[in-house]
Amino acid sequence: MSVGFKGKFHRQNVVSRFAKDLVRRSRSHCELCGKNGVKLEVHEVPPLPEEPLPDACVFICEGCHRQVDHPEKMVPNQWRCLNTALYSEIPAVQVISFRLLRHLAARGERWAAELMEHAYLDPDIEAWANEAK
Repeated sequence: MSVGFKGKFHRQNVVSRFAKDLVRRSRSHCELCGKNGVKLEVHEVPPLPEEPLPDACVFICEGCHRQVDHPEKMVPNQWRCLNTALYSEIPAVQVISFRLLRHLAARGERWAAELMEHAYLDPDIEAWANEAK
């Protein structure tokens, strides 16, 4: 077994322990689109810290997770929820929302570009959002 596999397995195990805290934080709603009553998954927001932290994770539904992982398959109108998510109290949610809006604006979605123009992020959060994957 390779060290990389062990490292990945260890990281997944540690991240899965955050689920209870993330359920409480999100009140069992997707932290991006707000859906409830659906399966939610832990998603780490890059760049990944050495050790996983709950503050660097978001709790999102399978639909959001699939589109976040494969931005080329994004359905733009499904992301209008970012208008609310961008102003979340949770920095990781703000970061992922800003990155998704930037991607949508680059694809020519005017509403996303307008939302980004009016967005204000704390300088530390904006720096995190601008870090490359």
